[in-house]
Amino acid sequence: MHIHILGIGGTFMGGIAVLAQSAGHRVTGCDTHVYPPMSTQLQEQGIGLIEGYDASQLALRPDLFVIGNVVSRGNPLMEAILNAGLPYLSGPEWIGQHILRDRWVLAVAGTHGKTTTASMLAWILEDCQCAPGFLVGGIPTNFGISARLGKNRGSADFFVIEADEYDTAFFDKRSKFVHYHARTAILNNLEFDHADIFADLDAIETQFHHFVRTIPGEGRLIVNAREAGLKRVLARGCWTETVWFGDASGAGWTFREQDEDTFDVLQDGQYHGTVTWRLGGEHNRLNALAAIAAASHAGVAPGEAAAALCRFTGVKRRMELRGVVNHVAVHDDFAHHPTAIAATLAGLRRQIGSARLIAVLEPRSNTMKLGTMKDRLPDALKAADLIFGYGASEGKDALEWPLADVLSPLAPRAQAFSDLDKLVDAVARAVRPGDHVLVMSNGSFGGIHQKLLDKIGAAS
Repeated sequence: MHIHILGIGGTFMGGIAVLAQSAGHRVTGCDTHVYPPMSTQLQEQGIGLIEGYDASQLALRPDLFVIGNVVSRGNPLMEAILNAGLPYLSGPEWIGQHILRDRWVLAVAGTHGKTTTASMLAWILEDCQCAPGFLVGGIPTNFGISARLGKNRGSADFFVIEADEYDTAFFDKRSKFVHYHARTAILNNLEFDHADIFADLDAIETQFHHFVRTIPGEGRLIVNAREAGLKRVLARGCWTETVWFGDASGAGWTFREQDEDTFDVLQDGQYHGTVTWRLGGEHNRLNALAAIAAASHAGVAPGEAAAALCRFTGVKRRMELRGVVNHVAVHDDFAHHPTAIAATLAGLRRQIGSARLIAVLEPRSNTMKLGTMKDRLPDALKAADLIFGYGASEGKDALEWPLADVLSPLAPRAQAFSDLDKLVDAVARAVRPGDHVLVMSNGSFGGIHQKLLDKIGAAS
């Protein structure tokens, strides 16, 4: 079958492209402004990519169009597909029907940490000889690819998937995760996000409740005990065994910290193993607990799971060190929600101690562009010694609120820019040996990471 994917450059749809090709289909796709790491992955897989959504792509005559949620009415190719009455499915519906059917699906849901937690879980299963399939919203460095089919090893055919609450497609406003029919589900956390499609937190909790309704009674829910929103979700109805992690009382899955890089894994107070790694932050320890608990449901001993995480090397664009020049380290992270920004900064601060921490932020998610959470930014950024914010003044990524005004409570530590080159110059002038620069954006940020490394290196 020939499948043509609209919106193939997104991490989810790019992963679907890899899975479809691995399953024996011919795959092509289209998108605009595709950037690494997904552009690199598609190129390495030999998947054809067309720039833009011109209606002339109907001439490819694919058997099926798979539609990403970046596509809306008015898109010229989509309009041509509708007018011609050609077959199409959403990405989540396609994977639910063609990849996940008859598999043991382990789904990772939550406002934050889905990609990292799903990557941890996939690696635990891989390291413990379970050969899972997976689809995550990033590229785990242990695998070097965001998706693969996996192999059936006897009675269980595991597939780990990042379960997003964002809507499925312009023609299906249900959250993506209801299509996956998970047997094991992690509910990592729950906050207000996606202000472009959800009116309030209650609307998101309703979608999580719908997800809970899809988990079989013989399945298992792994739930963050620190999240009041998740407790409200379960109070609406739960038909599945539930285990908890992160409870301050010591019940369920908890951790005992030895130092910044080492912690013990406990279940109801019983020691199961120790994790030693370079992933900083309490949020990553909680992610680890969730992954270990989910793997336990799949039959992996907790001690073996903890040992596997000692060999987990992280995910691209999740606290990824992009380079060091003139003794200045430049890190990259996907953080864009205020809670994630604060957690990421806190994790790096613990790693680097008293060294200067310079935050470079592009608030470009749909929620941030609308300004829904702009007032939380000063508090989220307070751990940084210097803050450089960037907001495009025009185009699809333009902010609808004045960044300089929002950052003013952090003056004189904070500056706002609408010109990327001027921002790069300002950061390069401000850094000194020993500094750590943390770039945070959910987009390509105009290739700022390499621009900073080049500019700082040229100052030698």
